This record gives sequence, C-alpha cells and structure tokens, in this order.
Amino acid sequence: MSKGYLLESDIENLALDTLKEVGYSVYKSKSSTAPNSEIDAMRNNDHSMAILITKVQAALRKLNPGYTDDIYREAVRQLIRLANNPDMMVNNHYFHKLLIEGIRVKTTVKGENRTEVLYPIDFENAKNNEFIATNQFTFEGSHVRRPDTTIFINGLPVVTFEFKDASNPNVSIQNGYRQLQTYKAEISEYLNYNEILIISDGINSRAGSLTAGFDRFMRWRAPKHISDSDDLELETMIKYMLKPEDLLNLIENFIIFETDGDNTVKILAAYHQYYMVNKAVKAAKQTISNPNDKRIGVVWHTTGSGKSLSMVFFAGIVARKLNNPTMLVINDRNDLDDQLFDTFAAAHEYLRQDPEHAESRDELRSFMNKQSGGIVFSTIQKFSPDFEKGEKEMPILTSRSDVIVIADEAHRTQYGMKAKFTDNGLRYGFAKYLRDALPNASFIGFTGTPISTADKSTVAVFGNYIDVYDITQAVNDHATVKIYYESDVFPLKLKEDAQEKYQKIIKSANLDDNPEIEENARRNREFSRLEALAGAKPRLQSIAKHFVKHFEARQKEAFGKAMIVEMSRRNAVRLYNEIIKLRPKWDSDDLNKGKIKVVMTSAASDGPEMAKFQTSKSDRRILQQRMKDNDDELQIVIVVDMWLTGFDVPSMNTMYIDKPMKGHNLIQAIARVNRVFKDKDSALIVDYIGIAENLKDALNIYSSEDQGQVGINMNKALALLKEKYDIITNDFLYGVDYSGFDSEDGAIRLKVTRRVANDILHEDEDTQKKFLDVVTELQKAYALTSTQPEALAYSKEIAFFKTIKVFIQKLKQPVIPTDNGKQVDINYQMQQLLDQSIITEPNVDIYRELGLERQNLDLISDEFLQKLVRCLSKM
Repeated sequence: MSKGYLLESDIENLALDTLKEVGYSVYKSKSSTAPNSEIDAMRNNDHSMAILITKVQAALRKLNPGYTDDIYREAVRQLIRLANNPDMMVNNHYFHKLLIEGIRVKTTVKGENRTEVLYPIDFENAKNNEFIATNQFTFEGSHVRRPDTTIFINGLPVVTFEFKDASNPNVSIQNGYRQLQTYKAEISEYLNYNEILIISDGINSRAGSLTAGFDRFMRWRAPKHISDSDDLELETMIKYMLKPEDLLNLIENFIIFETDGDNTVKILAAYHQYYMVNKAVKAAKQTISNPNDKRIGVVWHTTGSGKSLSMVFFAGIVARKLNNPTMLVINDRNDLDDQLFDTFAAAHEYLRQDPEHAESRDELRSFMNKQSGGIVFSTIQKFSPDFEKGEKEMPILTSRSDVIVIADEAHRTQYGMKAKFTDNGLRYGFAKYLRDALPNASFIGFTGTPISTADKSTVAVFGNYIDVYDITQAVNDHATVKIYYESDVFPLKLKEDAQEKYQKIIKSANLDDNPEIEENARRNREFSRLEALAGAKPRLQSIAKHFVKHFEARQKEAFGKAMIVEMSRRNAVRLYNEIIKLRPKWDSDDLNKGKIKVVMTSAASDGPEMAKFQTSKSDRRILQQRMKDNDDELQIVIVVDMWLTGFDVPSMNTMYIDKPMKGHNLIQAIARVNRVFKDKDSALIVDYIGIAENLKDALNIYSSEDQGQVGINMNKALALLKEKYDIITNDFLYGVDYSGFDSEDGAIRLKVTRRVANDILHEDEDTQKKFLDVVTELQKAYALTSTQPEALAYSKEIAFFKTIKVFIQKLKQPVIPTDNGKQVDINYQMQQLLDQSIITEPNVDIYRELGLERQNLDLISDEFLQKLVRCLSKM
C-alpha cells in the first residue's frame, strides 16, 4: 500500500506548530520510536514516570516560596502517588482536587501542628506557569505506549492528543477514540493526570473527558465574533480552547466530577457553555454593583443543549469569583424544581457547598434571611403574602444587593407583574411579589424557548441576550439530534356538520401554561369537551393498535424508548388499558417491573380505576431511573403534564402526541426526544391530534436561522428510499437474478446471497464501495420510514441487500492464524456489532441527498404544513 497523502505525523506537526504559535514550548522527538531526550531528562530518564519531575519541583518552589525541602518533597510525593487506587478515575478525581484545592502537607512549627497548602498551578496568572507540548511521549507501564502529543503544565500531563491519517478512508477519529480506550486500560498511570482528551484526523477534531463516550466528544468553535472558516478544526481547537489562558480557565472552572456509588463521571463543558458562562459571569459582576438596572441578561440555549449544567457552571464560578453572593434558583413546577436541584446537588463538590431546597414558604424565608452565600431552590409560587395570617403585602426578605435570582425557563415565571381583582381583594402576580421580597437582587434568565409577544418579552424583563445557542447550532454541533415529524391524526368520527365545531374546540382549548393558574382551572369547559371526544373508546382503540405496531416496528430498526402524551389523566389510563389488551405481557402492578407505565398523580375522588396509577414523588424517581437505564425493561411512559420539561432520557427517540399544545409548551415537549445518545442520529414526533399548525406557530419564536428551516416530511424521505432502491436494482443488480432471496428454505437464501455478493465482488473496488454506500443510505432511509406502509413493501429486499453487504464485508476480511494456531477473523466481533445495528454505521445526511443543506430543525416544511392544515380543515 502506498503512503497516504496526509499521515498522522503531518497532523501532529500541524498541532505542534499551532501550539507553538499560541505560546507553548515545543519539544519534537526525532522519530516515532526514539524517546525525546530533552523530555526524558526532565523525568530523570524514568519511563514509568508520567510527570516531568524536574518541572514539577521547580513550579512548586516558584509558586509556593518559603517552605522547607521536606514540604516540597512531600508535595511531589503526593502528586506521584495520587490516591494510590487501582481505579483510574478515583486517581484522576483526586488529582483534579489537588490542582484546584491545592496539595495539603501536614507539618509541625515550634511544636504546633499545621497544614500547609501548595498549589501546583497558578490559575490566576497564566504567565507564571510553563506550558510544554511534546510528541511521542514514551510511557512504560504494563505496556509501552507513545501517545501522539502531550501537553504539560508545570510538568503535569493534562492534555493528550491522538491523531489519525486524513487521507486514509479506512480510519477516522473513531479509531482515535478507540486508541484512547486502549491507553486507559494499558497506561492508566499516565492518564491519571489527564484533564482533556483530543482526537483528530486533521479534518475532524473532537475533545472530551476520560469518561465521555464517543458521542460526547465535541467540536470546539471560535467565538461568534471571530471567523474561523479558513482554519482547520484542529487549529481552531488549539487557538480557542488550548491557548494557555483558556486551558487554565477550562481546568479550573469547567470540569465537574459526579460520583454515583462506584462510578465516577467526568464532565467537560462544551464550547457554547464555556463562552456563555464567561459572558454571564462578567455581566453579573457589572450588574451586582449597578443600582439602576438589576437585569443581568437572558441566556437562550435551546432545550437539550446542556442548559442545566450551564447553570451549575455559572453558579459555581459566581460563588468563587464574586465574593459568594446568595443565589436563588426559581422554577414554576415542583418536578422541574426537583430535577434541577438534583443536578446541582450532584455537583456539590464543584459548587463547594450543598444547595438548599425550600419546601415551604416559611423555609424559603428562613433561607433568604442570611448575610451571605448559599444556593437556594424554590418554586415561584412560594413568593406571595401569607394572606391567611393577615399579610397584605409581600415582606422584604433581604435588602442585600449581592443576591442573584436565576430564573429557569424564564419565559414562564417572570411576567406576573400586573394587578388583578379577586374575591379576596387586589392581588398581584408571583413575579411582582418576588421583586418586592428581593428589591435589590439581580436577575438572570435561562430559557430554551424565549418569548417575544405583544405583552411578554423575556428581554424586557431580564435584559439583553447574553448568549444565543439555537436549534440550528445545536444540531450542527450534534449537541442535539434532528427531529422528524409524522402525521397519523386520528380524527373523531363526527357528523359532517360537527367537524368544523371540533376544529374550533381544539383551537379554543385553554392551553396556557401560566404557573399562577391552578391545575384544575386549566381545564376549561371547551377542553373538557375535547377530552371527552378524544377519549372515545373506538378512537383510543385505534390509537393503541397504531402505537403497538408503530413502536414495535421502530424497535426492530433501532433501540429507543418512547413517550405518549395524553390530554388528560383519564384518557391516559384508558389508552394504557387498550394497549395492555393488545400486549398483556407489558403490564405489571409492580413499580419495578413492566414495559409501560402511566406517570401521573391521582386523588381519592378519582375512583379506583385512576387510583391504581397514582405515583408519589419517590415512585416517580424510581420510574425515572428505570427509563434512564437502557437495560431496564421499562421502555414506554404515558404522561399528561409531568416530564414534558426537564425530563432527560437520551435513548428516548419517539414521542406520540395526543394532546393539543402550543407555543413554548410544545417546543419544550418535543425536545424530550432530541438528546444525543450513542449513534442516534434523529428522533420522531408522531402526531395523533393535529398539532401541525400550532407547531408552525411555535417555531416562529426561534431565531431567523431556524425560522423556515423546518425540515422535510415523510413523503420526501419515502422518495429518497425509492431512489436508493432503484439505484441498487437498476444500476448494481441490473440483469442479476436474485429470485429465491425470500425463499422459506434457508439454504436457498444462503446460496442466492453468496452468489449475488460474489457478483459484486467481481466488480472493481470503486464499484464495490459505491454499492456498500448506497445500501447504507437505503438502510438509513428505511430506519426513518419503516413505519410507513409504502416502505414496508421494500422491507424484505432491503434486508436481503443488507445481508449482501455483510457477506461482502466478511468475504473481504482475511482470516489469519493466531499464535496458538487457531484461526480468527480480524475484527470479527467489531464487524458483528456493526452488522447488528444500522445506527452504528456511517451517517447518511438525508437533507444533503434532498438538496436541503440548511434544513436543521427537521420537523415539517411550510409546504407540508400548509397541505396538512388544509387536509385537517376538510375533515
């Protein structure tokens, strides 16, 4: 084989040269096998030493002057030994704490016990540190390995690069990721010190943490005001992520460790979180000292892009850098309040304090009556006068100016400022009472769905946008996945003159999500009528049949969990019963068993049929864990209001909607399925009620880049399926007899498959590759359309074409003897994994195939919406 045009060494040299440009001292080895003599000398020629011992010693003395030699030796000893644990992540976690919190050395001074704290890195002044980059750093542990490039700060190996050839079509950055997993197993002592892993083939470059799956290795982009279009991704990453000041900021402020039992998860911020939080902290610093305008600003990061963690990063940095102000995190729903609190509680080590959860109005007032510090969680409903005790106005809880209110989903909670007359006299909204209670507090709003209407404006309440990360950007970055739309509306069987009335009921149903409206008040008379019509037994029976068939078809193509959204608890229970009639094995009265569950609350007055499905707060926590566990049999939940915001199950790829929704409620709901999960490249919304027009209206609140970029419909996907099928049958298999491919006789099917595979193998390499590519594209199109009757007609032949592909791949693999003489198939297990799951194969950009490069929200096109609305109006 001839050498590639761009080898690993070329990519490595590019990285080292760029690192030198941004301020690193670069040491290049003379070859890929010879140790770098200068670097080797810095660790006393000990190849089992991961750190550059002479640089570590010098940095400790420089940054922490005035101690005895014994103290410096002990600090170095702790850096070498770390936690002395066989678990690499325990050691890595301990190392990170030493970097951030300092190395604690016990000593005695004049008979008095003391603990001295030495810091191995100066995070405040980058120039006080030494940044070194070297290639082919040789480490001898249980194996001898040479990571491609290592970055050292003060002699500590904190960043590791793995490169792959840019011109080799058979390798990619995924090969680099697998190489890093090998390092974790074979030279964990070296990776004990790692903070960031980077993989690159010169074209694609991604960064992640030690525990990140491949899907969580993310691209790094330049700040929005800087164009990086002329730079390779690797250059952009080095210039704007690894520049010394930025690398120090990332290590100190944007890495979180979470421990769950024996498992440690390390989280590294994505670029949009990094840029946003830095801007938000700067804005908060300016606002706290400003008596005239207490609006910090608005963060609009689309749902599913890590907004909750961004809030944790913001709170942690503000606490450390702005003299520990009190932070109040406000939500409007108990379940969202609980979920966000759990996220903060899991990051208590990073926050350096335990967040407090106000369970009552009195507890909230107690928490806010403090002189400094604290992160307090509360629902906004707790901010109101205690009318029962005679309060007519909201009392001031604190007049301090170092209070920051963090409003989650700010569009829902902060517009209740107007007065209204009630039976009990003049009342105001919760937002007014919140400001009365905290007159000098500063406000920052976080939202995934901003509002700007005639009477509501997130910007007017919170100030200008601090940062915007919209759907288009999130999908392009693979921070979220594309969402497709499928219309399977089940209209009511009404007389012709009643159809128009039915449409009016849907349109007039009270779909508001104002937190000041009690749950019972939401269901106005029109909605109750709609609920009764939609809950008719024949209709729910039809939906149950469709759902079971549709869900099982989806499962055959790709694993994923599902959510059904019903318009009422009663309809949710009725639909559950209809589904269980069709699939009785899915049912279980045991909370820890069963494939399908209803998630709802119930009152005694609801009767025994409803009470059976009552779930407590602790019950719902169990169900959440079961849904998040990909090995748990629970795969389907039916919900009404719960879990439509803040509920995060990455593997959930399908939502079935039988509830009228609009505006941000609808956008928030469908975003439950947009999370990144392994090789999941899209999600699906199935419409049972007719949300198309509301969906179109809801999307108008998005950025100009998102507006009008609302994807393709199923007809176009079906057209793509037919196109790829025709290419295979008319171009590659023209004149080839493959009759018998669907024979009931397995031997016949095997012979036909082998014969057709051999025919393809007799073609040139380029033709073989094109055939494999088209089959992969066909499989992707089928994975999206497999629930459509038109697609089902192709199912057997598609399975046949896929099997041909597998045959070709296996026939092209050499079989060689191992050391003990047994024959093994190279990469056989990996190939089996690839063949068993469509989603692990290379992505096919259906949008590119359709000439729709800019279409990134992927729900429904304007043309399709208009057609669908016309159809609905004729029902």
